[in-house]
Amino acid sequence: MKKIRIAIDGPAGAGKSSVSRLTAERLGYSYIDTGAIYRSLAFSMGGTDVENHSKIRELLKDFEVSFKIIEGVNHVFLNGNDVTSEIRTEAISMKASSVSAIPFVREALFNMQRKYAENGGVVMEGRDIGTVIMPDAELKIFLTASPEKRAKRRMLELEAKGQKVNFDELVREIRERDINDSTRAVSPLKQADDAVLLDNSGINLEQTVDIIVKYAKEREAE
Repeated sequence: MKKIRIAIDGPAGAGKSSVSRLTAERLGYSYIDTGAIYRSLAFSMGGTDVENHSKIRELLKDFEVSFKIIEGVNHVFLNGNDVTSEIRTEAISMKASSVSAIPFVREALFNMQRKYAENGGVVMEGRDIGTVIMPDAELKIFLTASPEKRAKRRMLELEAKGQKVNFDELVREIRERDINDSTRAVSPLKQADDAVLLDNSGINLEQTVDIIVKYAKEREAE
């Protein structure tokens, strides 16, 4: 069977990272978290404002992100340094959403993302994988869930890390990010015409992965 390219897109908090990682493990594929690339750039900016384009261009000249699954966790390395935990704060998430809307940033990171998928056997997740990065992927999934369900999952995740969060505030931030991601001028979040819409509001992680793996094996056999 051939190894295919799987694009998993969807809004923030839909569980794309966990679903993609487990799907990759089940299929023996590589897992690329493209959102982590933008989060890493946001993290490398420190206190730099997103309007400071000259500084961002400088950062992009020496910017390299790699991934390695260690004990079931997809670790993210920024220029060789493990930044897995540092890039998962809400502040970095919001900043990543803003910086990803800058045209020259997306252009700079476009080729980096395409190279990850050149040889197939890859699960790549983000906001525009099926529409921009891998428009010819053999399987495209648009993964979503209600804002309330996504906020609940995010709250449990953050509380498990010892962070205190407000549920209503999380819902507001998720709705705000949905609007930002879907209305930006460059590579907006949207479902590819040939993508499978998968709403996992009422099913768990394993059930979601089961559905995607079933589709993947069908595509592998074609």
